[in-house]
Amino acid sequence: MKAITKTKSIETKNIVYVGRSIDGYIAGKKGELDWLDIIPGSDKIDMGYVGMMAEIDALVMGRVTFEVVLNFGIEWPYKKPVFVLSNSVTEIPDPLKEKVFLTNGSPQKVIDQLHTLGYHKLYIDGGVTVQQFLEADLIDEMTLTTIPIVLGGGTFLFGELSQSLAFEHVESKVFLEQIVQDKYRRKRTV
Repeated sequence: MKAITKTKSIETKNIVYVGRSIDGYIAGKKGELDWLDIIPGSDKIDMGYVGMMAEIDALVMGRVTFEVVLNFGIEWPYKKPVFVLSNSVTEIPDPLKEKVFLTNGSPQKVIDQLHTLGYHKLYIDGGVTVQQFLEADLIDEMTLTTIPIVLGGGTFLFGELSQSLAFEHVESKVFLEQIVQDKYRRKRTV
């Protein structure tokens, strides 16, 4: 009798984890992010970020987000490899050369390259980058944390899409009686 062997497929997942205002902005009109901590104590609690970071293999972020993180004036906050999508940045600062890598191309090309390198669970970060990955239907899960503020303008999380994308609501959590976090998973037809 011939033995049947199953090859174990590698799980892939592209995750968005982002804070947003009630009106859907992820940064203010001048790129400001200070509003993310307007609720006293919110900077002292983990809202699932540590668990999400433990789950992923690497981050994919846009150039603008990379530059914002560089300007935080703190030690580089990521322990996982970071791949920066950019056509204009040509060099990574010396202290980050072993931690941050430049890439470019379509979202699918980037995903394929990272899978080849062994990175299968990815955190997708940055407004335009998230929009591009949504347009390519490459987002599997979104955790959206809503801060109770209306910014009235800035960097919007979502853009126009050529087709609708259905997600199922997985869970909601409330932090400090004011911050609402919703987790969604992409509904795909097989």
